[in-house]
Amino acid sequence: MPSSSSFPPAVLVGVQLPGVSDIEHAADLAELGRLVHTLGYEVVATVSQRRESVAAGTVLGTGKLQELARLTGGSGNVPTGAPSRKSKARERWEAGEEELSEEAAEEEAEEEPEEGEGMVPPTVTPRVVVVDHELSPSQLSNLERATGAQVLDRTGVIVDIFHRHARSREARMQVEIARLNYLAPRMRESTGSRERQQGRGSGDSAMELDRRKIRDRLAELREGLAAIQQDQEQRRYARRDQLRVALVGYTNAGKSSLMRAMTGSEVLVADQLFATLDTTVRALQPETRPRILVSDTVGFIQKLPHDLVASFRSTLDEALEASLLLYVVDASDPTWEAQLEVTRSVLREIGAENVPSRLLFNKADRLSPEAREALLQQHPEAIVLSAHSPEDVAALRLKVMEFFEGSMTEAELVIPYARQGRIGEVYENARVLSEEFDEHGRKLKIRALPAAIAKLTHAFGK
Repeated sequence: MPSSSSFPPAVLVGVQLPGVSDIEHAADLAELGRLVHTLGYEVVATVSQRRESVAAGTVLGTGKLQELARLTGGSGNVPTGAPSRKSKARERWEAGEEELSEEAAEEEAEEEPEEGEGMVPPTVTPRVVVVDHELSPSQLSNLERATGAQVLDRTGVIVDIFHRHARSREARMQVEIARLNYLAPRMRESTGSRERQQGRGSGDSAMELDRRKIRDRLAELREGLAAIQQDQEQRRYARRDQLRVALVGYTNAGKSSLMRAMTGSEVLVADQLFATLDTTVRALQPETRPRILVSDTVGFIQKLPHDLVASFRSTLDEALEASLLLYVVDASDPTWEAQLEVTRSVLREIGAENVPSRLLFNKADRLSPEAREALLQQHPEAIVLSAHSPEDVAALRLKVMEFFEGSMTEAELVIPYARQGRIGEVYENARVLSEEFDEHGRKLKIRALPAAIAKLTHAFGK
């Protein structure tokens, strides 16, 4: 029975390590499946194994590797020179230290292929193997030889998705830096590199030339990125006295949908992972006085490659410099607690854990009344809403306004008649409560943040 999809078929590979529950392992593989689908493949099989650690040479044990090879049409043979890993119990038994226990025998039995598990009809042959771990160059090469298929690891999939979805010049440059850092150590194992190697000297020279090109390109990208980020810092500095809210959260939690609902902006909304990579800043609608700016940020994910976190540091600075963070959580996802911890972990990494925040449980329209009540009992301070409900979004807007209102103070400001042309600055940064006119000019009673009042007082005098 052929695949019902036009997408190329792929098989997922995962190793369940000690300390990882069945639910967590299943969630990891399900998330990897969504990543693979976003990349344009159809998952047609899954090969999973419990192990004490990832096998040094081929990730999987011998039996599971054979099972994987039967799916892909490969030989399943471990290349010469690749380490053949035995269980620790087997090594001790062969050394005569102890008898092979029943538990250890069961551990070895897991190495044998299990008929039917992860199998697909013979007419569907996956040509891509995606592993839910970061692979070393040798593991990547060994798996490709054993399976006869293209092999990708989780990091490579994420980097490739970022590469396809980047739109702005800054995002494209950031992703290219991460992509080159990922590809550079894997070049020696690539087919193209092997084809060029006709002798040791010529092979090494070609490799060194490629590495020099990558180093030069990285230096060029970092220089160009520094110039862009300097412009961004100047724009952020100009907005420093404005009220700023940043939406943060796991990828596909609904941040872009919420951004569109709160600001009326035409930001991209798609039911896929990492649909948004570029930061968007828009004013809260209906517009408030003073104006409140809302920014959408790149989503987070389990095992987000460190290079991508580093590359998108300037984008994440929107969260660091915000007055209020809205943690957006997909309440309908059974693993939302782990996803929330990932968000908090990344924000701790960039130093934004102390920014005032509110917890938002989004996609409440997918919850039963009982599940919604359970969330509120667990997190009574949280806001449960749906980005598709105008009433919920309006209530959120009021909550945001109340947050800033608590920090505002009142003051009086006199604008001389000669400076009436700058009255827009006042309405931009403060709410005008009343106004009068006398011989000195326009006398305003305003309410704003202390920093904004200080700025206006300095601009117009006491």
